[in-house]
Amino acid sequence: MRTLTAFHPEVEDALHHRRPVVALETTLVAHGFPAGEGAAVGRESERRVREAGAVPASIGIVDGILKIGLADAELQRFDEAGASARKVGPRDLAACIAQGALGATTVGGTLAAMRFAGIGFMGTGGLGGVHRGFPFPPDVSADLGELARAQALVVSAGVKSLLDVPATAEALETLGVPVLGWRADTMPLFYAAEGGPPVAARVETAEEAARIADAHWRLGRHSALVLARPPDESLDVEPLIEDALEAADREGISGQAVTPFVLAFLHERSEGRTAAANKELVAANAGLAAEVAVAHAAL
Repeated sequence: MRTLTAFHPEVEDALHHRRPVVALETTLVAHGFPAGEGAAVGRESERRVREAGAVPASIGIVDGILKIGLADAELQRFDEAGASARKVGPRDLAACIAQGALGATTVGGTLAAMRFAGIGFMGTGGLGGVHRGFPFPPDVSADLGELARAQALVVSAGVKSLLDVPATAEALETLGVPVLGWRADTMPLFYAAEGGPPVAARVETAEEAARIADAHWRLGRHSALVLARPPDESLDVEPLIEDALEAADREGISGQAVTPFVLAFLHERSEGRTAAANKELVAANAGLAAEVAVAHAAL
């Protein structure tokens, strides 16, 4: 039978010896930034993970093989493929593998791969969730379902600001997924540091976050935790987001295509400020995820 998965040797060795590993998605590389910039963001995220003492494991499907850890040339391939790389959520993994495609994993797709690989920490940009106007359209990200069943801690800048953030926070509470605030009492709104709903608990250090995650899992709670890290510099882009969503609706863009459309719209209308902020928060989240992973390994 054909091999479905392959581990990068460095990642495989780290997992075997129980050293901290941090997973990184590839949708950000292929779909999250203007052409030619995604791989640089991926490399910087990996560098921040190493700097904090953990091993990075960028995850994606390459020629029909689920790769747990990518070589630099493979990371570059996702960047060059751009929108032609499949956007792979949890439901899409098997089809993408069986059809021999190039697949960039979303947060949910990455979490599904992490459960298989035994990786417990992840850094990303923003989480998916309940879309504005629900149930018209009836659009809820598969990220939420995977967060409910993945024993992982995910560092993000909250949920994507184009979503209904309060409704997503309620859904996470219903699913039993704790949202911790990194030195904050409320969920960040991706580009904005404040303004979201209250978090379940505020944490001040990576060690404190690691202890909470450890207690959560030792109590038999086989779900994820979200560590919401506010951006270092806030941007008020709500008017632009509303304009972007209206433009997407006019052009008939829906489902998985909405996020890359909105990101490109914001990049253009903000004269690159949102893309610059996005790059930094993605890398910073990866670094914090590594700090928590290292702290957890020391428990």
